[in-house]
Amino acid sequence: MRISAAPIDPAPLLAAARASDGGVCVFLGVVRDHNVGRATAAVEYEAYLPMAELEIERLLGDLARVHPEARVEIRHRMGRLEIGETSVAIVASAPHRAEAFAACREAIDRLKTTVPIWKKEFYRDGTSEWVDPTGAHASPR
Repeated sequence: MRISAAPIDPAPLLAAARASDGGVCVFLGVVRDHNVGRATAAVEYEAYLPMAELEIERLLGDLARVHPEARVEIRHRMGRLEIGETSVAIVASAPHRAEAFAACREAIDRLKTTVPIWKKEFYRDGTSEWVDPTGAHASPR
């Protein structure tokens, strides 16, 4: 499974990179202590798991077609996460760094816009709100 409530360990993702590849790009998204000028205490991720897993598989297939030299692995965490915890990990390897960087960037950008994963932010003032998964803006609920 690529989506889990368990903490993300990037080591197995790095181990999946081909030893022959010259470029390995790692992206770790971690819970930050602020968003749009507001102090954040924690976040909570929810997903419709069957659809989210299917969309990640579809995304990986698309990446393989667009970046045929790259190998990409993705993990996303669900549930409540505290400041500093890893929420998403992406490892892309390719024969050269440019391809690894391009595949990694496309993976995180598309993950945020196509995979049904929702984030609720909890603020230090005691309020909370669901936020736009693309990071474009926060929207109260």
